[in-house]
Amino acid sequence: MTALTSIKNIGPAFEKSLTAAGITTAEQLRELGADAAYRRLLENGGRPHFISYYVLHMALQGRPWNDCKGDEKKALRQSFDQIKESSFDAEHSELERFLNQIGVIARD
Repeated sequence: MTALTSIKNIGPAFEKSLTAAGITTAEQLRELGADAAYRRLLENGGRPHFISYYVLHMALQGRPWNDCKGDEKKALRQSFDQIKESSFDAEHSELERFLNQIGVIARD
């Protein structure tokens, strides 16, 4: 099993966020892919941030984090907005989202 930080652009802070979301190895991250991994980050209390999303895409392609430009960046923004809409609950606190995940708070 390879450390997440072995992937270019994944530093200690990003590794900590991924680990908290249950993604603990580079192999697991590659198998999930950027979209599923980012969705998992949001579902586990991460705050949506577009740069983090495209950095993850660039990392899994072995590209510099700032290599995302033009039409590619626009397409990733659309994907990010869709993931954010379906996976991030801005109306509830992180504690409420966690309680909801474990079934303490009834889903609306």
